[in-house]
Amino acid sequence: MTKATLPLLILCLGVLLNVQAQETQNEDTSPKTVIEQYDQVIESSGNYNNGPKRYKVIERPKLERYRKQLTDSVTSLKTNITTLNKRIEDQAAEISSLNTNLSNTQKSLADINLEKDSMNFFGLQMSKGSYQMMMWSIIGILFLGLLLFIFRFKSSNTLTYQAKRKLEELELDFDDYKRKALEKEQKLGRQLQDERNKLLKQSKS
Repeated sequence: MTKATLPLLILCLGVLLNVQAQETQNEDTSPKTVIEQYDQVIESSGNYNNGPKRYKVIERPKLERYRKQLTDSVTSLKTNITTLNKRIEDQAAEISSLNTNLSNTQKSLADINLEKDSMNFFGLQMSKGSYQMMMWSIIGILFLGLLLFIFRFKSSNTLTYQAKRKLEELELDFDDYKRKALEKEQKLGRQLQDERNKLLKQSKS
């Protein structure tokens, strides 16, 4: 090997090492799945033939690097599973809270509709239909009571008028009786006086 070819050989070796380093860096930094990394390790491994059998010779640093990548992937998956489980629990709690709020809202709406469609009658909640029926029944009973009172009042007035008329007739009859009795008494008194006068004349003669 001459002195002229030595620098050229060193330059080619440096370029080759630089390309290999960039490929190694790209392999390490490019995101790949565990299966792809496994395939890459197998493909980059050497072959060993022992008669009819064929083996893969894997370099220990590559195997260690794959083991680390596999461990990191499992750890990442566990973290993602934990995060997803936490998110599922939070969403379940939120759904439960929303269901509770929905139930309370539906109950409040039902109470509002019931209150809107009902009336308070002496502290008793009644539907509008029952309330109207109750009120009309009370009005009907009061109207019947008024009619009965008017009928009894008229009957009472009629009886009072008849009693007053009979009393007036009795007073007139009594006055007529007193007048006749007085006239009869006066007549009897005159007759008695006449008889006395006659007896007095007879005794003198």
